[in-house]
Amino acid sequence: MRTASPHDDRILILAPQGRDAEVMCSVLARDDGACTIVRDFAALAAAIEEGAGTAIVAEEALNGIDAARLHAWLGRQEPWSDFPFVLLLAKLIGLPADDARARLEQLGNIILLERPLNAQTLRSAATSALRARRRQYQARDLLAERERTAASLQHSQDALLSLNETLESRIEERTRALAQANDRLMNEVIERERVQQAMVQFQKMEAVGRLTGGIAHDFNNLLNVVQGSMDLILLLSKDEVAKQRAEVARRACQRGGKLTSQLLAFARNQNLDLRQSEVGALFDGVRELVATSLGSRIRLRFAVEPDCPLVMADANQMEMALLNLAINARDAMDGGGELCFHAGPARPPEGLLPPGDYVRIAVADNGPGMSAELVAKVFEPFFTTKAVGKGTGLGLSQVYGMARQSGGAARILSEPGAGATVEIWLRAWDGDLAAAPVPASAPVQPVAGARILVVEDDNFVRESMVSALEAFGHTVTQAADGETGLLALRRDCPDLVITDYLMPGITGAELMQQARAIFPGIPMIIATGYADMHAIDQVLGSDILLRKPFQLAELAASVGRALDRAARRERPA
Repeated sequence: MRTASPHDDRILILAPQGRDAEVMCSVLARDDGACTIVRDFAALAAAIEEGAGTAIVAEEALNGIDAARLHAWLGRQEPWSDFPFVLLLAKLIGLPADDARARLEQLGNIILLERPLNAQTLRSAATSALRARRRQYQARDLLAERERTAASLQHSQDALLSLNETLESRIEERTRALAQANDRLMNEVIERERVQQAMVQFQKMEAVGRLTGGIAHDFNNLLNVVQGSMDLILLLSKDEVAKQRAEVARRACQRGGKLTSQLLAFARNQNLDLRQSEVGALFDGVRELVATSLGSRIRLRFAVEPDCPLVMADANQMEMALLNLAINARDAMDGGGELCFHAGPARPPEGLLPPGDYVRIAVADNGPGMSAELVAKVFEPFFTTKAVGKGTGLGLSQVYGMARQSGGAARILSEPGAGATVEIWLRAWDGDLAAAPVPASAPVQPVAGARILVVEDDNFVRESMVSALEAFGHTVTQAADGETGLLALRRDCPDLVITDYLMPGITGAELMQQARAIFPGIPMIIATGYADMHAIDQVLGSDILLRKPFQLAELAASVGRALDRAARRERPA
């Protein structure tokens, strides 16, 4: 059924001679009639197809016309439609010839008006034609509403019939759906409990990590005081016995520093310190601890190929990774077995790493092995196959993260009943001397005469640093916090600023930013034993990071490098 059109109430006017069309349009416009003037009979037919309320046609427009299109449209009218025409004739008594009269009869619903006619007659005829057409529209709308009602009723009847026919099957389907929903609900409850337990474990590990980091920070400060004092004794004392005792204490401080470094790695609050390392030395560093952890039922073997090159690694993180792998292998070989550490140059499998020189470090056990599904999950954080309370699921994730952060990779080769081999692939050292560490026994060669500002909130640490720097021949000003340090900086610009990172009020990073704003180009050293390394990296720039606990050799070397860089910047080209 035809739908409503915005043109349904317009009046079409076809009067090709003179200004008749314009005059009629102006007359009808007084009654707010919407008129459209068409140029010929073909345009009239096209406009009627678009939509109209009536058409006013002058007699002369019918001469020699092709009315096939209009007659076809009239023949296709729906039952409610009988389009009205108003035909203007010169004289009623002078009707056109037979062929013209036939054309008029084919138009159907015609109102004949004799010309000349007055305005009132024209408006009355047009109004009557539009009123008749609007009644047709009402009939159309009524029929459409009845059709919609009938369709809706038929749809309801069909739905009711279908419901009656499928009621039993629908009940069974609904029962199955409810059972499935109940199963999903139970699974969601179980999964929610598992997630909650994992969240509690994660929060516990986060809390332990923060606690560990705080303890490491305070412990580093204490170690720094003790180690600095021992270094001063070794530097200044003439008593050989005292120097021997100081050397023993200094070595103990080094071991304590290694412990705090591992604590900070657990707390994830330090970046990797990648340096060239000998794999054999790494194995030696964990050999005793691994042997103690494995017990007597597990045989232990270490093997390094003679042509094995140096690797780029963080020694502390690497030793922790090897210890984690040993503990995992021990737990897998519950009844005893053999664990082999092997290292040598190798070419990584295609797609594992970019082309280059690598060293493969393999830790292999002859335990029960793992399925492919299990191998795909073991590197995920908090994933563990151990009983509740027997493991955190962080050991292998630490191995994976350490290897990736070192520019290498980690993977596991295992099959049920065939043991497991964990491979750590590390980049071979390319001979870059810039990566070489400062030897622990490097002699202290102080460059005397610099004016240095030391900002440190720990009194013992500050006093130790001040004593060491003064022993090197520098003039030292000290401040107990960042605010006091800024005041001292404004009073007198020093040659170098050494600041702690974690301080009440203004942190070391904020102090460095404000110091650069006051004195651009001033060299600075930030000393820290526990810090947000991302925040430090954002402000460090070309300045120097000094990790606590540090030896006097490291302090002297850092001061020397900072002053040398400043001198090179000021030296004319």
